[in-house]
Amino acid sequence: MDPSPAYPLPDRAHRERIAANLARVRARMAAAASRAGRDPAAITLVAVTKTRPFGDVLAALEAGQQDFGENRVEELWEKVHQAEAQGLQQAIRWHLIGTIQSRKSRLAVGPFALIHSVDRPKIARRLDRDARNQGKSLDVLIEVNVSGETTKHGFSPEALMATVPELLALDHLRYRGLMTMAPLVEDPEEARPVFRRLRELLLDLRERFPPERYPQAQWEHLSMGMTNDFEVAIEEGATLVRIGTAIFGPRS
Repeated sequence: MDPSPAYPLPDRAHRERIAANLARVRARMAAAASRAGRDPAAITLVAVTKTRPFGDVLAALEAGQQDFGENRVEELWEKVHQAEAQGLQQAIRWHLIGTIQSRKSRLAVGPFALIHSVDRPKIARRLDRDARNQGKSLDVLIEVNVSGETTKHGFSPEALMATVPELLALDHLRYRGLMTMAPLVEDPEEARPVFRRLRELLLDLRERFPPERYPQAQWEHLSMGMTNDFEVAIEEGATLVRIGTAIFGPRS
């Protein structure tokens, strides 16, 4: 990797901290997978770079990280362009993990591996329209508000089941699974019922809307678990964990 002067790598000490943090996170992921009898290779680490400089992306990439997540679509596009300027567009898999505003839905159609946050029918329709207008299809996850917190986005479990037929009628979206955010609690064990419920919902969807009949719905991924609770999420079946602070340190 040969970064241009516009986007230099951070100093060696900072790069070494990020590499060491990544190694620790990966080791904890592997241990959690082992406890659950799962293959660690079946779990993808998404490094969340919200508000982080592009140099942190370069440092993590240097340490072997490939999947990166952004909350704001404008910030995601900024980093996409920075990666393109470095000739790194093929080395990174970008994930849009934050809420999408309706008026900005067209910006969510891009070179992204996965959109984690389809949280309401309106945004699904907008994304379908924008993807159709650009001649593309989008891989997405449906966000579910399992905990019922008013501060969280997403379908309630009941509304999700009632809305799936409408969602499956949208031709330019491919549903890869579900996403949730658990309550922020001191004891990660308190989040376990939320993760377990999301896994049960995914199994229910596979049974009611099997991929054999609905090829646009694969129902394979569970995006759940962050810095404070990712090990419990893995034990409950997470296939994608979204981790920022444990890799890059607290945001200033």
